[in-house]
Amino acid sequence: MARQQNNDTGRQSARWILGALLFVQGFGSAATEALADTSFGVAGLLRAAGLPPWTDLVVGAAGTVLLGWALARRGTRRRTHA
Repeated sequence: MARQQNNDTGRQSARWILGALLFVQGFGSAATEALADTSFGVAGLLRAAGLPPWTDLVVGAAGTVLLGWALARRGTRRRTHA
């Protein structure tokens, strides 16, 4: 049982970290490109790959989904351990 809980804790941490990273890189890159007309980070990589500018928003939305999932799992865990 302890091994399962430890594995789930690692996955939960990964959801928080990856979600925050994608959220900041996606929406931050889109905002920077729109305001300063320069590409860096994810936006720079996506432009170099030839992808359209709206893909930054998709990356940010993926981060939002992961953060929402992590938040929902946190609420579920609190209810089951209370």
